[in-house]
Formats: sequence, structure tokens, C-alpha cells
Amino acid sequence: MAIELATGWDPDDAEVIIGTSAGAFSTALVRSGSLHLDSLVRPGDDRQDVADRIRRHVFTKDPGGGFGKWMRYGIGPGIRRPGVTLFMGSPARYSASGLGEWVSSQIGPDAAGGWPSPPTAIVAYDLRSRTRTAFGTVHAPDVTLSEAVAASSAIPIMFRPYELADTLYVDGGVASGTHADLVLGLERPLDMVLVLAPMAAETQRKRAMFHEKMFDRVGQQSLQEEIGLIKSAWPGCDVIVLSPSPSVQNAMRPNPMDPTRAVATFMRTLISMSHRLAEPEIWDRLSAHLAPSQPSERVGAV
Repeated sequence: MAIELATGWDPDDAEVIIGTSAGAFSTALVRSGSLHLDSLVRPGDDRQDVADRIRRHVFTKDPGGGFGKWMRYGIGPGIRRPGVTLFMGSPARYSASGLGEWVSSQIGPDAAGGWPSPPTAIVAYDLRSRTRTAFGTVHAPDVTLSEAVAASSAIPIMFRPYELADTLYVDGGVASGTHADLVLGLERPLDMVLVLAPMAAETQRKRAMFHEKMFDRVGQQSLQEEIGLIKSAWPGCDVIVLSPSPSVQNAMRPNPMDPTRAVATFMRTLISMSHRLAEPEIWDRLSAHLAPSQPSERVGAV
């Protein structure tokens, strides 16, 4: 949104959009033409109104069990290979189905029940095959946009694994927070890939907690590997990465799922992003690709 306000470029014009976790929700809004300033904050809302609406959609309780799934997909593999794998498939109080319903309420049932025509991928992690699934691509199961967002956003521990197309999915961020290398599935090279990386901060905020540093370190490592693949395949492609500043981190962390922080995070992000985009090193590159005089430029958004 900040990029559109600054440059006039509509992100829906991107040759391809790839979304993961919270980015999957944004992808659905962009591809349906529903991402506006009032997408989060409606006229007349105060902070409590926004927090209550988010809480209703995000925290949909699921009374089911799930210890068997946790044993099979989390504890068993976690014992053999300790790490985040241990939390895969764990029982949780909430179902990601509420996120799918939120998509439908934002973009309408027709758009939520279909799939965008322009190339669009939403990434989840398949617990059974232990691989990522990029919904919207040739070899992925045929699902609806709202289902893909729910599957991509099922954060382990917080949400139960999302059952879809005869398998179980969790948040695509388990494999990578960006999956930028998926742009290489296009037949023709892109001129620019714009990467929004909320969990790969380059500069840590003061008093950052251990898990924040760990997620950012892992996110940065995955992202750099993906950028390396893009640059190797498309040497002329310009890759621009935008990650959260310390001021945005202070608003959204240590718990990005706290609804009471949504408005502050939203406003800090717009302000911080406007400053970041104004930096000559970023602005000159964006202008070269997004200026109206460059209609033939091929741009991807991740």
C-alpha cells in the first residue's frame, strides 16, 4: 500500500504475486482490488473496534483434539531431528478457518471461492510430504483462495493443522517467510522482484527477545538463498527487499498476533515504509522500474 501511495503503481499489476502467512491474506486483497486504507481501519473505528474485529476472525476456537497428529507429524520427527519440527501438528485452541472466512468477508464470496486470473501463488507447508505447497501453481491441489489463505496461515501451536485436499497444512513460513524463488516458475525473466520480508529484519530492535532474533536470522538466511537462486537464473533482475524497521518491530513484537497492536503496527509501517522508499538507493531503483514511462517492465511481488 505504501508503495502504491508513493509511486502510483498498482501492486495488482505485478506479473506474479507470492504470499505466505499474513502475506497470503494481503495477496488475496491485492488480487481482488480490495487493499485500501480502510481494509483494516474502517471509518469511525477506534483501536478497540479493530482489535475486536480481528479477534473475532482470527481466534476461531476449535474444540477438537489432535494429539495423534502431533505424535505422528511433530513429536516423532522432532525426536529424530530436534528443532521446530517438534511443534508440527501440535494441538491448538484455534482453527485457521476463521481466517478463510475473514478473506471472504473482505473480498466477497465469489472472489474468495475462486482463484485470481493473473499468476498468484499462496504457500503452505504440507505436513505429510514435509514440503511446501504453492497453491495456484500447476502441480498444487485445486483449492479456493480463502482455503489457501487459511492453510498458509495455520501457525503451529496457535492453530491446528488445516485439513485440505486430503492432507494437513501449516503456515508456509515454516519453510520460508518469503519463498521468493518461486518467481522462477515464470516462463520469462522479471525485471524486478519486490520482496516484503516482515520476519527477516536486517536491523534488530533494542531488547529484542531470543525468538525474534532466531526467526529473523533464519528468515534472512532463507531469503539470501532465494535471492541467490534468482540472481543466478536471471542476472539482470533487480531484487529489492523491504523489511521492518526497529520502530515497526516495537509496534508488532514480541507477539505479532496481538490484535491490540494492529493499528499501531499499521500506522508505523506506513510511516516507516515512506521513509525507506524515499532513500535514494531505493527510490532510484523503484523509479527505474515503476515509472509510467516504463510500461513494459515486468515486476513480481513477494
